[in-house]
Amino acid sequence: MDAINIKTTIDLFAGIGGIRLALENNDFNCVYSNDYNKYSCQTYSANFGEIYCGDLNDIYAENIPNFDLLCGGFPCQPFSIAGVSKKKSLGKKHGFEETIN
Repeated sequence: MDAINIKTTIDLFAGIGGIRLALENNDFNCVYSNDYNKYSCQTYSANFGEIYCGDLNDIYAENIPNFDLLCGGFPCQPFSIAGVSKKKSLGKKHGFEETIN
């Protein structure tokens, strides 16, 4: 059986680019990136030069280049130091408990 030949990726919910960095360090080529958070987009753009910053619902599929692998970032806010500190100061749940009703 031949190995799968995956070369191109897209990076949705990209954050600041951790997934892209790991993949590019292993010879993958990211052909499209998206995130909604303006500060994440600023950092991502500074690191990689391009990102579509906006709601994924507003993107037409035909505007996304062909790709082999779709990557999507895990929502880090409930787990990041900044996110947890903010939640604690507001008396709210954080981490996995945030999603429990």
